[in-house]
Amino acid sequence: MYNPPYQAGSVPSTRLGTTGASLLFIPKYPDMLDCMFNPDSLPVLALSHGLQTHGSRLVLASGSLARAALLRSAGIVMDVLPSSVDEAAIKHEARSAHRTPEATALLLAVAKARQVAASHSDTLVIGADQVLVSEQRWFDKPADMGQARSHLLALRGRRHVLHTAACVQCNDRLIWSHVARPALTMRDFSDATLDAYLDLEGDRLLASVGAYRVEGPGIHLFDRIEGEHAAILGLPMLALLAWLREQGVLLA
Repeated sequence: MYNPPYQAGSVPSTRLGTTGASLLFIPKYPDMLDCMFNPDSLPVLALSHGLQTHGSRLVLASGSLARAALLRSAGIVMDVLPSSVDEAAIKHEARSAHRTPEATALLLAVAKARQVAASHSDTLVIGADQVLVSEQRWFDKPADMGQARSHLLALRGRRHVLHTAACVQCNDRLIWSHVARPALTMRDFSDATLDAYLDLEGDRLLASVGAYRVEGPGIHLFDRIEGEHAAILGLPMLALLAWLREQGVLLA
C-alpha cells in the first residue's frame, strides 16, 4: 500500500453536488451531540455537498495521500491534519506487551485521532493505520531500496494480511472503530521481474508497507487478493461510510 506524506494543496478537494437546502443533522448517539456543526466556530461550508449533509466537521488525522484521495473520491468534505505521534515507539511498546496485529493497528489509529482531537474540539477525527504480517513476521515501511528488495523477497510466493484499522474520535471519546483484514498472496515472480519493478517504482516504495503499490504496477506481483481494495490502500471505506450514514453525516 502506497502512503506518501500529505502535502497541503497536493490533492484537490472533490465536492459532489451544489449548495442546496440545509439538511438537519441528528446524531444517532448522545455522544455525538457536541460534535455537531457549529457555524460560529468552523470555516464556512456549503449547506450540503452531494451525499454529505450539513453536520459535523470531519478531519483526517493522517498524512497519507492515499487515504485522503479515497475520502475525496467518495465526495467527503474534510480537512487533513496529520498527527505527529511516534508510530515506531507505539508499535515497539505494543510488541513488547504482546498485543495482536489487529490491536496494534487500532492502537496506532486511535493515537493519531486522539492527538488531533485534543486540539480540535467538537470535531469528528478519523484515524487510521496498518500492520502487515506474514507468517508471524511484522513488516514496516522499508528504510531504503535494499530493504525494499528484502521485503519483497520475503513476501514472494507467500500470503500476508494487512490489518487495517480506522476509528473516529470526538473530543476525549472514541466513538467508533473497525479493523479490516484484507489478505494478499504474492506469486513466485522471477528475479528479473523484481529488478524491473524496483527500477520502475524507485523510492516511491519507501512510503509503502510491504514495498509495493497494488494500485500501480505492483498488481503484477500478485496471484490472489481477498478483501476490500480501499482497505488495502489504508482505509476500510465501506465500514466507515456505513457508520457515517448511521450518524446522519451522509445520506442514508
